[in-house]
Amino acid sequence: MSVATGRVVAGRYELSTLIGQGGMGQVWAGYDQRLDRRVAVKLLRPDKVAGQDADELRRRFVRECRVTAQVDHPGLVTVHDAGSAGEELFLVMQYVDGVDLSGHLAEHDPYPWPWAVAVAAQLCAVLSAVHAVPIVHRDLKPRNVMVKQDGTVTVLDLGVASVMDTDTTRLTHTGSPIGSPAYMAPEQAMGGAVGPYTDLYALGVLLHELLSGDVPFAGSTALGVLHRHLYEPPLPVRRIRSEVPESLERLVLRLLAKDPQHRPASAQEVYEHLAPLLPGRGTPTGQPLDPTRPFLRPHAPWPDRARTPVPGPAPVPAVSGKPEVAVAVDEVKRLLGEGRITQAVDILGAILPTAAEQHGEHSPVVRTLRKQYAATLMDDGQYRRALPELRRLADERAVEAGQSDPQSLRFRYEVAQCLEQLGEPAAALAEYRALLPYYENQYVSGDPRLAHDVRRRIGHLLLALGDRPAAHDTLARLLIDVERLHGPGDPLAAEVRRSLQWLGQMRG
Repeated sequence: MSVATGRVVAGRYELSTLIGQGGMGQVWAGYDQRLDRRVAVKLLRPDKVAGQDADELRRRFVRECRVTAQVDHPGLVTVHDAGSAGEELFLVMQYVDGVDLSGHLAEHDPYPWPWAVAVAAQLCAVLSAVHAVPIVHRDLKPRNVMVKQDGTVTVLDLGVASVMDTDTTRLTHTGSPIGSPAYMAPEQAMGGAVGPYTDLYALGVLLHELLSGDVPFAGSTALGVLHRHLYEPPLPVRRIRSEVPESLERLVLRLLAKDPQHRPASAQEVYEHLAPLLPGRGTPTGQPLDPTRPFLRPHAPWPDRARTPVPGPAPVPAVSGKPEVAVAVDEVKRLLGEGRITQAVDILGAILPTAAEQHGEHSPVVRTLRKQYAATLMDDGQYRRALPELRRLADERAVEAGQSDPQSLRFRYEVAQCLEQLGEPAAALAEYRALLPYYENQYVSGDPRLAHDVRRRIGHLLLALGDRPAAHDTLARLLIDVERLHGPGDPLAAEVRRSLQWLGQMRG
Protein backbone atom coordinates (compact mmCIF):
# COMPACT_ATOMS: atom_id res chain seq x y z
CA MET A 1 0.00 0.00 0.00
CA SER A 2 1.51 3.31 -1.06
CA VAL A 3 0.35 6.58 0.43
CA ALA A 4 1.65 10.00 -0.52
CA THR A 5 2.98 12.34 2.14
CA GLY A 6 0.62 15.29 2.56
CA ARG A 7 -2.49 13.27 1.84
CA VAL A 8 -5.49 14.23 3.99
CA VAL A 9 -7.67 11.46 5.42
CA ALA A 10 -11.31 12.10 6.27
CA GLY A 11 -10.91 15.78 5.41
CA ARG A 12 -8.81 16.56 8.49
CA TYR A 13 -5.91 14.16 9.21
CA GLU A 14 -2.85 15.08 7.15
CA LEU A 15 -0.23 12.31 6.80
CA SER A 16 3.40 13.40 7.19
CA THR A 17 5.82 10.53 7.94
CA LEU A 18 5.53 6.74 7.73
CA ILE A 19 6.49 5.43 11.18
CA GLY A 20 5.41 1.80 11.02
CA GLN A 21 4.29 -0.94 8.67
CA GLY A 22 2.99 -4.42 9.33
CA GLY A 23 0.41 -7.04 8.51
CA MET A 24 -2.50 -4.81 9.47
CA GLY A 25 -1.37 -1.85 7.37
CA GLN A 26 0.62 1.34 7.85
CA VAL A 27 1.00 3.80 10.71
CA TRP A 28 1.69 7.43 9.86
CA ALA A 29 2.64 10.42 11.95
CA GLY A 30 0.21 13.13 11.00
CA TYR A 31 -1.67 16.26 11.99
CA ASP A 32 -5.23 16.88 12.99
CA GLN A 33 -5.89 20.03 10.97
CA ARG A 34 -8.97 20.94 12.98
CA LEU A 35 -7.21 20.93 16.36
CA ASP A 36 -3.65 21.59 15.06
CA ARG A 37 -2.12 18.69 16.99
CA ARG A 38 0.06 15.70 16.17
CA VAL A 39 -1.63 12.32 15.82
CA ALA A 40 -0.82 8.82 14.65
CA VAL A 41 -3.00 7.47 11.83
CA LYS A 42 -3.29 3.75 11.12
CA LEU A 43 -4.47 2.82 7.62
CA LEU A 44 -5.74 -0.50 6.32
CA ARG A 45 -6.85 -1.42 2.84
CA PRO A 46 -8.33 -4.92 3.20
CA ASP A 47 -8.09 -5.96 -0.47
CA LYS A 48 -4.33 -5.23 -0.58
CA VAL A 49 -3.18 -7.38 2.37
CA ALA A 50 -1.79 -10.60 0.92
CA GLY A 51 -3.28 -13.88 2.06
CA GLN A 52 -6.09 -12.28 4.04
CA ASP A 53 -9.81 -12.41 3.42
CA ALA A 54 -10.84 -8.78 2.94
CA ASP A 55 -14.17 -9.05 4.74
CA GLU A 56 -12.70 -10.79 7.79
CA LEU A 57 -9.80 -8.37 7.92
CA ARG A 58 -12.27 -5.49 7.82
CA ARG A 59 -14.18 -7.04 10.72
CA ARG A 60 -10.92 -7.43 12.68
CA PHE A 61 -10.04 -3.80 12.11
CA VAL A 62 -13.46 -2.51 13.12
CA ARG A 63 -13.27 -4.67 16.24
CA GLU A 64 -9.83 -3.23 16.99
CA CYS A 65 -11.24 0.28 16.92
CA ARG A 66 -14.14 -0.63 19.17
CA VAL A 67 -12.34 -2.66 21.81
CA THR A 68 -9.30 -0.38 21.95
CA ALA A 69 -11.55 2.60 22.58
CA GLN A 70 -13.37 0.93 25.47
CA VAL A 71 -10.25 0.16 27.53
CA ASP A 72 -9.56 3.18 29.72
CA HIS A 73 -6.02 3.07 31.09
CA PRO A 74 -3.19 5.66 30.98
CA GLY A 75 -0.81 2.93 29.82
CA LEU A 76 -2.75 2.36 26.60
CA VAL A 77 -2.58 4.63 23.58
CA THR A 78 -5.67 6.86 23.35
CA VAL A 79 -8.00 6.42 20.37
CA HIS A 80 -9.27 9.73 18.94
CA ASP A 81 -11.25 8.69 15.88
CA ALA A 82 -12.00 5.81 13.51
CA GLY A 83 -13.81 5.32 10.26
CA SER A 84 -13.44 4.63 6.55
CA ALA A 85 -12.13 6.71 3.68
CA GLY A 86 -12.92 5.19 0.31
CA GLU A 87 -11.67 1.60 0.32
CA GLU A 88 -9.45 2.20 3.34
CA LEU A 89 -10.14 2.02 7.02
CA PHE A 90 -8.41 4.41 9.43
CA LEU A 91 -7.79 4.64 13.15
CA VAL A 92 -6.54 7.92 14.66
CA MET A 93 -4.58 7.69 17.91
CA GLN A 94 -2.50 9.93 20.15
CA TYR A 95 1.06 10.53 19.00
CA VAL A 96 3.33 9.07 21.68
CA ASP A 97 6.53 11.04 22.30
CA GLY A 98 9.15 8.50 23.32
CA VAL A 99 11.12 5.50 22.10
CA ASP A 100 9.95 1.95 21.58
CA LEU A 101 11.26 -0.62 24.03
CA SER A 102 13.43 -2.37 21.44
CA GLY A 103 15.24 0.92 20.77
CA HIS A 104 15.47 1.62 24.50
CA LEU A 105 17.07 -1.79 25.05
CA ALA A 106 19.54 -1.21 22.21
CA GLU A 107 20.63 2.09 23.75
CA HIS A 108 21.23 0.56 27.21
CA ASP A 109 23.35 -2.60 27.18
CA PRO A 110 23.10 -4.25 29.59
CA TYR A 111 19.63 -3.07 30.51
CA PRO A 112 19.52 -2.30 34.26
CA TRP A 113 17.48 -5.01 35.94
CA PRO A 114 15.53 -2.45 38.07
CA TRP A 115 14.46 -0.87 34.78
CA ALA A 116 13.26 -4.24 33.51
CA VAL A 117 11.24 -4.70 36.71
CA ALA A 118 9.75 -1.21 36.38
CA VAL A 119 8.77 -1.80 32.73
CA ALA A 120 7.22 -5.18 33.54
CA ALA A 121 5.29 -3.79 36.52
CA GLN A 122 3.79 -1.05 34.36
CA LEU A 123 2.91 -3.61 31.69
CA CYS A 124 1.14 -5.71 34.32
CA ALA A 125 -1.10 -2.76 35.15
CA VAL A 126 -1.98 -2.34 31.46
CA LEU A 127 -2.55 -6.08 30.90
CA SER A 128 -4.77 -6.28 33.97
CA ALA A 129 -7.03 -3.57 32.49
CA VAL A 130 -6.99 -5.20 29.04
CA HIS A 131 -7.76 -8.67 30.38
CA ALA A 132 -10.68 -7.33 32.44
CA VAL A 133 -12.64 -6.40 29.26
CA PRO A 134 -11.79 -9.27 28.40
CA ILE A 135 -9.28 -8.82 25.60
CA VAL A 136 -6.09 -10.70 24.84
CA HIS A 137 -3.44 -8.50 23.25
CA ARG A 138 -1.81 -11.47 21.42
CA ASP A 139 1.15 -9.46 20.15
CA LEU A 140 2.96 -8.00 23.16
CA LYS A 141 6.57 -7.29 22.13
CA PRO A 142 9.12 -4.49 22.56
CA ARG A 143 8.12 -2.73 19.35
CA ASN A 144 4.56 -2.46 20.67
CA VAL A 145 5.70 -0.82 23.91
CA MET A 146 6.73 2.83 24.10
CA VAL A 147 8.77 4.35 26.92
CA LYS A 148 7.69 7.98 27.17
CA GLN A 149 9.95 10.83 28.15
CA ASP A 150 8.72 10.78 31.77
CA GLY A 151 9.45 7.05 32.11
CA THR A 152 5.84 5.87 31.84
CA VAL A 153 5.13 2.97 29.52
CA THR A 154 2.45 2.95 26.82
CA VAL A 155 1.23 -0.16 25.03
CA LEU A 156 0.42 0.21 21.34
CA ASP A 157 -1.61 -1.78 18.89
CA LEU A 158 -4.37 -3.97 20.13
CA GLY A 159 -4.67 -4.66 16.39
CA VAL A 160 -4.43 -8.42 16.73
CA ALA A 161 -6.53 -8.59 19.87
CA SER A 162 -10.02 -10.00 19.84
CA VAL A 163 -13.01 -9.96 22.14
CA MET A 164 -13.08 -13.36 23.87
CA ASP A 165 -16.40 -14.56 22.56
CA THR A 166 -17.05 -18.03 21.23
CA ASP A 167 -17.14 -16.82 17.65
CA THR A 168 -14.05 -14.62 17.88
CA THR A 169 -11.62 -16.65 19.99
CA ARG A 170 -9.65 -17.84 16.96
CA LEU A 171 -9.08 -15.23 14.29
CA THR A 172 -6.63 -17.19 12.16
CA HIS A 173 -6.31 -17.81 8.45
CA THR A 174 -5.43 -21.17 6.98
CA GLY A 175 -3.91 -22.22 10.31
CA SER A 176 -1.65 -19.17 10.53
CA PRO A 177 -1.45 -17.82 14.07
CA ILE A 178 -1.70 -14.11 14.79
CA GLY A 179 1.34 -12.65 16.50
CA SER A 180 5.15 -12.51 16.38
CA PRO A 181 6.93 -15.90 16.56
CA ALA A 182 9.69 -14.79 18.97
CA TYR A 183 7.08 -13.78 21.61
CA MET A 184 4.45 -16.42 20.89
CA ALA A 185 3.17 -18.80 23.55
CA PRO A 186 3.09 -22.53 22.69
CA GLU A 187 -0.72 -22.64 22.67
CA GLN A 188 -0.81 -19.66 20.31
CA ALA A 189 1.79 -21.25 18.03
CA MET A 190 -0.35 -24.37 17.72
CA GLY A 191 -3.47 -22.37 16.91
CA GLY A 192 -5.08 -23.29 20.23
CA ALA A 193 -7.27 -21.24 22.52
CA VAL A 194 -5.59 -18.12 23.86
CA GLY A 195 -6.25 -16.19 27.03
CA PRO A 196 -4.61 -13.79 29.48
CA TYR A 197 -2.03 -16.52 30.14
CA THR A 198 -0.87 -16.08 26.51
CA ASP A 199 0.00 -12.43 27.12
CA LEU A 200 1.80 -13.42 30.35
CA TYR A 201 4.03 -15.76 28.35
CA ALA A 202 4.87 -12.88 25.98
CA LEU A 203 5.64 -10.75 29.04
CA GLY A 204 8.04 -13.49 30.17
CA VAL A 205 9.79 -13.42 26.78
CA LEU A 206 10.02 -9.64 26.95
CA LEU A 207 11.43 -9.72 30.50
CA HIS A 208 13.97 -12.39 29.52
CA GLU A 209 15.08 -10.21 26.60
CA LEU A 210 15.48 -7.10 28.77
CA LEU A 211 17.52 -9.03 31.36
CA SER A 212 19.68 -11.10 29.02
CA GLY A 213 19.83 -8.98 25.88
CA ASP A 214 18.13 -11.58 23.68
CA VAL A 215 14.86 -13.49 23.38
CA PRO A 216 14.91 -16.98 24.94
CA PHE A 217 14.12 -18.72 21.66
CA ALA A 218 15.67 -17.48 18.41
CA GLY A 219 16.08 -19.13 15.02
CA SER A 220 16.54 -18.58 11.31
CA THR A 221 12.93 -19.48 10.46
CA ALA A 222 9.57 -18.84 12.09
CA LEU A 223 8.91 -22.59 12.19
CA GLY A 224 12.21 -23.21 13.96
CA VAL A 225 11.45 -20.54 16.56
CA LEU A 226 7.99 -21.97 17.21
CA HIS A 227 9.47 -25.48 17.58
CA ARG A 228 11.81 -24.18 20.31
CA HIS A 229 8.91 -22.50 22.10
CA LEU A 230 7.12 -25.84 22.16
CA TYR A 231 9.95 -28.17 23.19
CA GLU A 232 13.04 -26.38 24.59
CA PRO A 233 13.44 -25.06 28.14
CA PRO A 234 14.56 -21.41 28.44
CA LEU A 235 18.03 -20.60 29.74
CA PRO A 236 17.79 -19.13 33.29
CA VAL A 237 18.79 -15.47 33.11
CA ARG A 238 21.19 -15.63 36.09
CA ARG A 239 23.51 -17.81 34.02
CA ILE A 240 23.92 -14.77 31.78
CA ARG A 241 23.71 -12.02 34.45
CA SER A 242 24.45 -13.15 37.98
CA GLU A 243 23.34 -9.82 39.51
CA VAL A 244 19.68 -10.51 38.59
CA PRO A 245 17.77 -11.41 41.80
CA GLU A 246 16.87 -15.08 42.16
CA SER A 247 13.20 -14.23 42.71
CA LEU A 248 13.13 -12.39 39.37
CA GLU A 249 14.70 -15.35 37.57
CA ARG A 250 12.09 -17.68 39.10
CA LEU A 251 9.28 -15.37 37.96
CA VAL A 252 10.61 -15.29 34.39
CA LEU A 253 10.80 -19.10 34.31
CA ARG A 254 7.21 -19.35 35.60
CA LEU A 255 6.00 -16.92 32.94
CA LEU A 256 7.74 -19.04 30.28
CA ALA A 257 6.13 -22.29 31.39
CA LYS A 258 4.97 -24.39 28.41
CA ASP A 259 1.72 -25.30 30.19
CA PRO A 260 -0.48 -22.23 30.79
CA GLN A 261 -1.63 -23.71 34.11
CA HIS A 262 1.92 -23.50 35.44
CA ARG A 263 2.17 -19.78 34.76
CA PRO A 264 1.03 -17.08 37.21
CA ALA A 265 -2.75 -16.82 37.37
CA SER A 266 -2.99 -13.17 36.36
CA ALA A 267 -1.13 -9.97 35.61
CA GLN A 268 -2.07 -8.86 39.11
CA GLU A 269 -0.20 -11.83 40.57
CA VAL A 270 2.86 -11.06 38.45
CA TYR A 271 2.78 -7.49 39.73
CA GLU A 272 2.70 -8.68 43.34
CA HIS A 273 5.87 -10.70 42.69
CA LEU A 274 7.54 -7.69 41.06
CA ALA A 275 6.49 -5.18 43.74
CA PRO A 276 9.21 -6.10 46.31
CA LEU A 277 11.85 -5.56 43.58
CA LEU A 278 10.61 -2.09 42.62
CA PRO A 279 12.66 0.89 43.83
CA GLY A 280 11.47 2.62 46.99
CA ARG A 281 10.52 6.27 47.10
CA GLY A 282 13.50 8.42 46.25
CA THR A 283 14.95 11.05 43.96
CA PRO A 284 14.93 10.25 40.23
CA THR A 285 18.07 10.65 38.17
CA GLY A 286 16.43 13.43 36.20
CA GLN A 287 17.24 11.81 32.87
CA PRO A 288 14.37 11.16 30.47
CA LEU A 289 13.13 7.66 29.55
CA ASP A 290 13.87 6.24 33.03
CA PRO A 291 11.09 3.68 33.64
CA THR A 292 11.75 3.60 37.40
CA ARG A 293 10.75 7.24 37.77
CA PRO A 294 6.98 6.64 38.13
CA PHE A 295 7.75 4.47 41.18
CA LEU A 296 10.32 6.80 42.72
CA ARG A 297 7.95 9.75 42.81
CA PRO A 298 4.42 8.64 41.85
CA HIS A 299 2.32 11.32 40.15
CA ALA A 300 5.03 13.93 40.69
CA PRO A 301 5.58 16.58 38.01
CA TRP A 302 8.54 15.96 35.82
CA PRO A 303 10.93 18.92 36.14
CA ASP A 304 12.67 18.28 32.83
CA ARG A 305 9.50 18.02 30.76
CA ALA A 306 9.70 21.53 29.31
CA ARG A 307 13.24 20.87 28.11
CA THR A 308 12.35 17.69 26.24
CA PRO A 309 12.54 17.99 22.45
CA VAL A 310 9.19 17.83 20.72
CA PRO A 311 8.57 15.07 18.16
CA GLY A 312 10.71 15.33 15.06
CA PRO A 313 9.74 17.71 12.28
CA ALA A 314 7.76 16.62 9.27
CA PRO A 315 9.45 16.18 5.91
CA VAL A 316 8.99 18.91 3.34
CA PRO A 317 6.87 17.81 0.38
CA ALA A 318 8.80 17.64 -2.88
CA VAL A 319 7.68 19.56 -5.96
CA SER A 320 9.32 18.69 -9.25
CA GLY A 321 11.46 21.45 -10.71
CA LYS A 322 11.35 23.69 -7.63
CA PRO A 323 14.11 23.97 -4.98
CA GLU A 324 13.28 22.28 -1.70
CA VAL A 325 13.75 25.48 0.33
CA ALA A 326 11.39 27.41 -1.92
CA VAL A 327 8.80 24.64 -1.58
CA ALA A 328 9.14 24.82 2.20
CA VAL A 329 8.66 28.60 2.24
CA ASP A 330 5.50 28.31 0.13
CA GLU A 331 4.20 25.53 2.35
CA VAL A 332 4.88 27.51 5.52
CA LYS A 333 3.02 30.53 4.12
CA ARG A 334 0.05 28.33 3.27
CA LEU A 335 0.00 26.68 6.69
CA LEU A 336 0.31 29.96 8.56
CA GLY A 337 -2.49 31.39 6.44
CA GLU A 338 -4.67 28.49 7.57
CA GLY A 339 -3.66 28.88 11.22
CA ARG A 340 -1.76 25.58 11.31
CA ILE A 341 1.19 26.85 13.32
CA THR A 342 2.40 23.49 14.67
CA GLN A 343 2.98 22.14 11.17
CA ALA A 344 4.66 25.36 10.04
CA VAL A 345 7.08 25.14 12.98
CA ASP A 346 8.00 21.57 12.09
CA ILE A 347 8.67 22.34 8.44
CA LEU A 348 10.79 25.38 9.27
CA GLY A 349 12.82 23.36 11.76
CA ALA A 350 13.33 20.61 9.17
CA ILE A 351 14.37 22.87 6.30
CA LEU A 352 16.86 25.09 8.17
CA PRO A 353 19.79 22.60 8.04
CA THR A 354 19.19 22.06 4.32
CA ALA A 355 19.01 25.81 3.66
CA ALA A 356 22.23 26.41 5.63
CA GLU A 357 24.00 23.71 3.63
CA GLN A 358 22.79 25.07 0.29
CA HIS A 359 23.09 28.82 0.89
CA GLY A 360 25.50 29.21 3.82
CA GLU A 361 24.81 29.64 7.52
CA HIS A 362 24.88 33.47 7.35
CA SER A 363 23.09 33.92 4.03
CA PRO A 364 20.03 36.19 3.73
CA VAL A 365 17.87 33.13 2.94
CA VAL A 366 18.85 31.34 6.14
CA ARG A 367 18.56 34.53 8.20
CA THR A 368 15.03 35.08 6.89
CA LEU A 369 14.09 31.47 7.65
CA ARG A 370 15.51 31.77 11.17
CA LYS A 371 13.48 34.93 11.78
CA GLN A 372 10.33 33.19 10.57
CA TYR A 373 11.14 30.11 12.67
CA ALA A 374 11.64 32.17 15.84
CA ALA A 375 8.49 34.22 15.20
CA THR A 376 6.43 31.10 14.55
CA LEU A 377 7.74 29.42 17.69
CA MET A 378 6.68 32.51 19.63
CA ASP A 379 3.23 32.42 18.02
CA ASP A 380 2.93 28.75 18.95
CA GLY A 381 3.87 29.48 22.57
CA GLN A 382 7.06 27.39 22.31
CA TYR A 383 9.16 29.89 24.24
CA ARG A 384 11.84 27.46 25.33
CA ARG A 385 12.61 26.55 21.72
CA ALA A 386 12.34 30.16 20.56
CA LEU A 387 14.81 31.47 23.17
CA PRO A 388 18.10 30.18 21.69
CA GLU A 389 17.00 31.12 18.16
CA LEU A 390 16.27 34.71 19.24
CA ARG A 391 19.54 35.01 21.16
CA ARG A 392 21.45 33.86 18.12
CA LEU A 393 19.65 36.33 15.86
CA ALA A 394 20.25 39.17 18.32
CA ASP A 395 23.97 38.43 18.64
CA GLU A 396 24.53 38.05 14.90
CA ARG A 397 22.69 41.29 14.14
CA ALA A 398 24.58 43.19 16.87
CA VAL A 399 27.93 42.07 15.40
CA GLU A 400 26.90 43.33 11.97
CA ALA A 401 25.09 46.56 12.87
CA GLY A 402 26.00 47.42 16.45
CA GLN A 403 24.39 46.98 19.87
CA SER A 404 21.91 49.82 19.30
CA ASP A 405 20.55 48.42 16.02
CA PRO A 406 16.73 48.40 16.23
CA GLN A 407 16.43 44.85 14.86
CA SER A 408 18.97 43.47 17.34
CA LEU A 409 17.15 45.28 20.17
CA ARG A 410 13.84 43.80 19.00
CA PHE A 411 15.30 40.27 19.16
CA ARG A 412 16.63 40.99 22.67
CA TYR A 413 13.20 42.30 23.68
CA GLU A 414 11.67 39.01 22.51
CA VAL A 415 14.38 37.10 24.43
CA ALA A 416 13.22 38.93 27.56
CA GLN A 417 9.59 38.04 26.74
CA CYS A 418 10.55 34.36 26.46
CA LEU A 419 12.33 34.47 29.83
CA GLU A 420 9.26 36.12 31.34
CA GLN A 421 6.94 33.45 29.92
CA LEU A 422 9.26 30.66 31.09
CA GLY A 423 9.00 31.84 34.69
CA GLU A 424 12.51 33.28 34.98
CA PRO A 425 11.73 36.77 36.33
CA ALA A 426 15.26 37.66 37.48
CA ALA A 427 16.77 36.87 34.06
CA ALA A 428 13.94 38.68 32.27
CA LEU A 429 14.36 41.72 34.54
CA ALA A 430 18.09 41.87 33.80
CA GLU A 431 17.42 41.71 30.06
CA TYR A 432 14.78 44.47 30.14
CA ARG A 433 17.01 46.71 32.27
CA ALA A 434 19.87 46.26 29.81
CA LEU A 435 17.54 47.23 26.95
CA LEU A 436 15.94 50.27 28.56
CA PRO A 437 18.76 52.81 27.98
CA TYR A 438 18.73 52.08 24.24
CA TYR A 439 14.96 52.60 24.00
CA GLU A 440 15.01 55.75 26.13
CA ASN A 441 17.77 57.27 24.00
CA GLN A 442 15.87 56.45 20.81
CA TYR A 443 12.48 57.85 21.72
CA VAL A 444 13.69 61.47 21.73
CA SER A 445 12.96 61.38 18.00
CA GLY A 446 10.88 58.21 17.88
CA ASP A 447 7.98 56.44 19.56
CA PRO A 448 8.35 56.31 23.37
CA ARG A 449 5.84 53.49 23.74
CA LEU A 450 8.42 50.70 23.57
CA ALA A 451 10.39 52.31 26.39
CA HIS A 452 7.16 52.70 28.37
CA ASP A 453 6.31 49.04 27.80
CA VAL A 454 9.75 47.94 29.00
CA ARG A 455 9.39 50.08 32.13
CA ARG A 456 5.94 48.59 32.80
CA ARG A 457 7.36 45.08 32.48
CA ILE A 458 10.25 45.97 34.79
CA GLY A 459 7.74 47.16 37.40
CA HIS A 460 5.69 43.96 37.16
CA LEU A 461 8.80 41.77 37.36
CA LEU A 462 9.94 43.63 40.47
CA LEU A 463 6.54 42.78 41.94
CA ALA A 464 7.02 39.13 40.98
CA LEU A 465 10.40 39.17 42.75
CA GLY A 466 8.84 40.66 45.91
CA ASP A 467 10.46 44.11 45.71
CA ARG A 468 7.32 46.21 46.19
CA PRO A 469 9.03 49.55 47.00
CA ALA A 470 11.10 49.42 43.78
CA ALA A 471 8.04 48.29 41.80
CA HIS A 472 5.97 51.19 43.20
CA ASP A 473 8.71 53.72 42.40
CA THR A 474 9.15 52.39 38.84
CA LEU A 475 5.41 52.42 38.08
CA ALA A 476 4.78 55.81 39.70
CA ARG A 477 7.49 57.45 37.57
CA LEU A 478 6.09 55.67 34.50
CA LEU A 479 2.57 56.99 35.20
CA ILE A 480 3.83 60.58 35.37
CA ASP A 481 5.62 60.25 32.01
CA VAL A 482 2.71 58.50 30.24
CA GLU A 483 0.16 61.07 31.46
CA ARG A 484 2.46 63.92 30.45
CA LEU A 485 2.92 62.57 26.92
CA HIS A 486 -0.44 60.94 26.19
CA GLY A 487 -2.89 62.24 28.77
CA PRO A 488 -4.58 60.57 31.78
CA GLY A 489 -7.01 58.68 29.54
CA ASP A 490 -4.28 56.64 27.81
CA PRO A 491 -4.89 52.85 28.21
CA LEU A 492 -1.35 52.30 29.56
CA ALA A 493 -1.88 55.06 32.12
CA ALA A 494 -5.08 53.38 33.27
CA GLU A 495 -3.35 50.02 33.59
CA VAL A 496 -0.43 51.45 35.57
CA ARG A 497 -2.83 53.37 37.80
CA ARG A 498 -4.64 50.11 38.64
CA SER A 499 -1.34 48.43 39.52
CA LEU A 500 -0.42 51.33 41.81
CA GLN A 501 -3.84 51.22 43.48
CA TRP A 502 -3.40 47.50 44.15
CA LEU A 503 0.10 48.15 45.54
CA GLY A 504 -1.33 50.84 47.83
CA GLN A 505 -3.91 48.41 49.15
CA MET A 506 -1.17 45.86 49.81
CA ARG A 507 0.79 48.48 51.75
CA GLY A 508 -2.25 49.36 53.81
